[in-house]
Amino acid sequence: MTTRHCFTLDLKDDPKLIETYKKHHQAEQVWPEIVTSIKGAGIEELDIFLVGNRLFMIMVVNNSFSFEAKKMADLADSKVVEWEQLMWRFQQQLPWAKGDDKWLLMDNVFTL
Repeated sequence: MTTRHCFTLDLKDDPKLIETYKKHHQAEQVWPEIVTSIKGAGIEELDIFLVGNRLFMIMVVNNSFSFEAKKMADLADSKVVEWEQLMWRFQQQLPWAKGDDKWLLMDNVFTL
């Protein structure tokens, strides 16, 4: 069984930064350690969409996935920390984010 989670985050509203962010996320540009970390956490599918400077991420996870375990594993992995620091150059928190929250989990308000 899988579960889908949706998140949102903004990029800095700068066309050059947005293009660079998109280049970092081309399949051949994403660091292999990041892909390994994602898959190892029980994330089976991950898609990021962009409109303007707003990102939307859909994450499909299996039963082994845990937000807390993923967070702890990411903090302990120097490559993931380095990737997140690199991505933070392009990203900005949403106005209602708290603390150091980046990607915010969205509520499902309608299903058909």
